[in-house]
Amino acid sequence: MSRYSNTDQEDIHEHDRGLAHDLPILLSRRGALSVLGGFGLVTLNGCAASPLAGTASTPPASPRSTPSASESSTGAATGELIPEETAGPFPSNGSNGRNVLNQSGVVRSDITASFGTASGVVTGVPLTVTLTVLDSRNGSSAYPGAAVYLWHATPDGRYSMYSDGVKEENYLRGVQECDAAGQVTFTTIYPGAYDGRWPHIHFEVYPGVEDAVNASSRLRTSQLAFPETESALVYATNGYANSSANLAGSSLESDMVFSDGYSLQLATMSGTVTNGMLATLNVPV
Repeated sequence: MSRYSNTDQEDIHEHDRGLAHDLPILLSRRGALSVLGGFGLVTLNGCAASPLAGTASTPPASPRSTPSASESSTGAATGELIPEETAGPFPSNGSNGRNVLNQSGVVRSDITASFGTASGVVTGVPLTVTLTVLDSRNGSSAYPGAAVYLWHATPDGRYSMYSDGVKEENYLRGVQECDAAGQVTFTTIYPGAYDGRWPHIHFEVYPGVEDAVNASSRLRTSQLAFPETESALVYATNGYANSSANLAGSSLESDMVFSDGYSLQLATMSGTVTNGMLATLNVPV
């Protein structure tokens, strides 16, 4: 159940949604619940430390469950698509103000540093994110040539290009093309948890790099969730103090994006805080 009142949710929804989300909201699984009654309107938290985001737009093929981290990343076997989620208020894809996708240098694997005219570098616990994009229209086989735009918050919950202090930076954002196995790999840092949200990463999937840099023909927008155990270990390190407190006050079950089920979005983790961590996830589209 959401921790916000219906009035709060409506205010959040109006603040975050853009034209790209207005029409999908009418068909969203959460919107459908609101129309059918019984649960009220459930809005989604986006990706800023204070603003919250709009709703998801496309329902999964079947109800979502909430297994452990070891059972995650298996959506292709069930025939379910990765759930459609909000891009949040700060996607920097041109749908809400600034656009990083049309900037030279955005196609890259290491997203810890800014590029172009910006020069900032963000530090934190090293994290490698590997997503395997699967083509649901082709027997859930690998989707070579697809492209992923990925972005997330700093350890203190800020988003480059939008948040105070980092508006001139564009780190923690990048595009990658899937290899023959349908995989993309990003080198980054473990994202922070800010008030109202569980630790997560945003991503969009496109048919190809040209589509991604033009923000056209988008196949899916979704979010990756992190397990509690690994998050708690990371947040006990320097630079994540606020994240530790925010993690203690939230849960996957109460998060405004993952509360309806997260089985297809919960990353499988390996590695250590000292040597760096690896998050993997299958992304059926």
